Amino acid sequence: MGWGAMDRRIRGAALACALLVAGFATGCGTGSGSDGDSRGAGEPSPSASPARTVRGDAGARADLAAAYRKWGIEPLAAPPAPPAAKPVDLSATGGHIPVISEIPTQQKVVFLTFDDGAEKDPQFVTMMRELKIPFTMFLTDAAISSDYGYFKKLQAFGDGVQNHTLTHPNLRTLGAAAQKQEICGQQTKLKDRYGTAPRLFRPPYGNWNEDTRAAAASCGLEAIVLWRESMQIKNMQYQRGDRKLHPGDIILAHFRGPSELKGTTMTEMTANLLRHVQEQGYTIARLEDYL
Repeated sequence: MGWGAMDRRIRGAALACALLVAGFATGCGTGSGSDGDSRGAGEPSPSASPARTVRGDAGARADLAAAYRKWGIEPLAAPPAPPAAKPVDLSATGGHIPVISEIPTQQKVVFLTFDDGAEKDPQFVTMMRELKIPFTMFLTDAAISSDYGYFKKLQAFGDGVQNHTLTHPNLRTLGAAAQKQEICGQQTKLKDRYGTAPRLFRPPYGNWNEDTRAAAASCGLEAIVLWRESMQIKNMQYQRGDRKLHPGDIILAHFRGPSELKGTTMTEMTANLLRHVQEQGYTIARLEDYL
């Protein structure tokens, strides 16, 4: 090998390690998550979604760094490996399904969710493919029925498809039978369209009562998932008075376009969301890996 080629290889290795030191990925050494997992933070877990696993080589990390630059975002740290034991055990609830707004963890991770499905921005598919950000979709049939295939593309990246009713009603205004029809009807449609039955349910507007809980359980769902923060256009709304993210928080966003976002696109809103997460020192993990 000539000295010029060797010098280029050395410079390339140094650049790769510089990216790692910046917290963008792992691979120059070993490490463990704050919850005691012995795997490195960037090392895939057997339970991790393979579609969201990033190749552990310098070329893949450089591509991901370039993708963040393209979208005008500082890179988020790679999420830690999923916990060996999920902190929320949905099999131990005895049929009385829990209502969850955050995941109990000390890791600086938050969880991203998108609701409804009215906006079908092709640039959002590109953005999520390039940035490899995990998120969960809570879908309403009335919003997605014009293009089921759009959400199939996102599902192919490893993103979860979950239940958000057939028509997006305020469930507290409905009786038990009508609630069950809304929830079970959407459960059937999503299973038929996307191949698996959802495990998680989000009530429209966050409104639920004990009839909602009973209906969701009878439809085979395992948890009602709410949120701690909601993304607007440029800013987040926080439920806590300190107006900060906390470990394990669930963040709500929506499939919405310029008509509802005052001219802002869904990709621009999502970039703003990711900036809030990065600026507070957090990264994003896959919700289904934790419950």
